[in-house]
Amino acid sequence: MISTPHDDINALLDVLLTRMQSVLHDTLVGLYLYGSRVAGDFDHDLSDIDMLAVISKNVNKHEYTALKTMHEAIAREYTEWNDRIEVQYASLSALRTFKTKRSTIVTISPGEPIHFIRAGKDWLLNWYDLQEKGVALIGPHQKTIIPFISKGEYVNTVKESALYWRKRIQEYTPQSSRGRCAYIIFAMCRMLYGHRRGSQISKMRAAIWAAKKFPQWAPLIADTISWRKVQWEKEQKGVGSALRKINEFVDVTLHQILRK
Repeated sequence: MISTPHDDINALLDVLLTRMQSVLHDTLVGLYLYGSRVAGDFDHDLSDIDMLAVISKNVNKHEYTALKTMHEAIAREYTEWNDRIEVQYASLSALRTFKTKRSTIVTISPGEPIHFIRAGKDWLLNWYDLQEKGVALIGPHQKTIIPFISKGEYVNTVKESALYWRKRIQEYTPQSSRGRCAYIIFAMCRMLYGHRRGSQISKMRAAIWAAKKFPQWAPLIADTISWRKVQWEKEQKGVGSALRKINEFVDVTLHQILRK
């Protein structure tokens, strides 16, 4: 098991791996860490722990129930990490064919309970991040499991994702939470960086980069950083009149991403 600079995270990873193995047994091919924990700018008080568990076959109903029970127990035992653990349980077949078809995988992520989803090319940004910066906790190197993703494929998917968030922000109202609006601003900052540089960095680093690159948006980005801290709190203030500025920011960044 790889060692991180944080003893509590090392202990948590050990527990997660041990309990995954007790549920999945020999079907667990590998466990991979990616996201801010390995890419940099991990915030010990706020950031999620992102992982991919690769299995030799799809999760069955019995395994799904056992994984659900496992994650619920970990949330009770490690309260500081409750709702901050994100894991995808994907089969080798699903990963090797994700560019051409959608397959059933299991996922648990902040704000959502463990559940089945159909995943395909819409996960390319995640798998590119894993390809470029992921770390194998156990198992073979991730590049032997996931088909190679070129920089061009990554940039094209960034454009598609930016269009998606442009549609999503149009659904928001002044009563929409600041935390959820912050997520969109962070996402647009990271996509703009990815489009220009061909690589994915943490949301925080992308926001800091965008504030320097576009100083006129620095105040909004500064507000976003403060809003992020309450993203998943049940009681949040609405974004209010700032929604207009957020829409303008999304329009400007989208124009930057689509112009080339």
